[in-house]
Amino acid sequence: MHLRITHCAAWFGTLTCTLGLLMLFGSVLAAPYYDRMQSIGASRYGEAGRESVRAWQRLIDESAGELEGVKLKRANDFFNRRLRFADDTEIWGEPDYWATVLETLGRGAGDCEDFSIAKYVTLKAMGVPEDRMRLIYVRAQLGGPYSRLTQAHMVLGYYPAPDTEPLVLDNLIAEIRPAASRSDLFPVFSFNAKGLWVGGGTAPAASPSTRLSRWRDVLARMRVEGLE
Repeated sequence: MHLRITHCAAWFGTLTCTLGLLMLFGSVLAAPYYDRMQSIGASRYGEAGRESVRAWQRLIDESAGELEGVKLKRANDFFNRRLRFADDTEIWGEPDYWATVLETLGRGAGDCEDFSIAKYVTLKAMGVPEDRMRLIYVRAQLGGPYSRLTQAHMVLGYYPAPDTEPLVLDNLIAEIRPAASRSDLFPVFSFNAKGLWVGGGTAPAASPSTRLSRWRDVLARMRVEGLE
């Protein structure tokens, strides 16, 4: 498989210099206002944009009452099949842009951060607790097990319990796999609404803060679009 994650490397240097990051976003990712999202989707992207939001709403509605493992598969498959991977320069004309779920659905494309954020938001809307999920920055090994070539990448990790091995939701590999079976990924740090973890640690290394401007920006835009 061709690992198309070039853009993520451009942002990696900034991230590793700001390990005191994040912002609490539980209040942002509450139940979506679908009517507002559909209206904005249609105004920006035409009827295709409205239908993308409707398809997303159906995905969430149909997951009601299902086990979390089924919800993980639904969200992972939905975005991996629906979205095309592309760099921010191609999609947005900017070197680094974090898209909201609505923007990602409307454009039908995203980079590794966009895939991971979209899955996180979707699973939160499905009722998966935020403390079971982390956005994880990793070094992804390119070129096979003996290669020294790596690039920065983001995946979503699901933790059935705080001290358990996470399952990895990735846009590079369709199957959800335990972290131990992803020897090509080397965790650097992960975060959620509760804190920040360095490497594969189980205890938070830092509390959320407001230093990551792009994260604050995408959260603010999601509020406007209907994720309140």
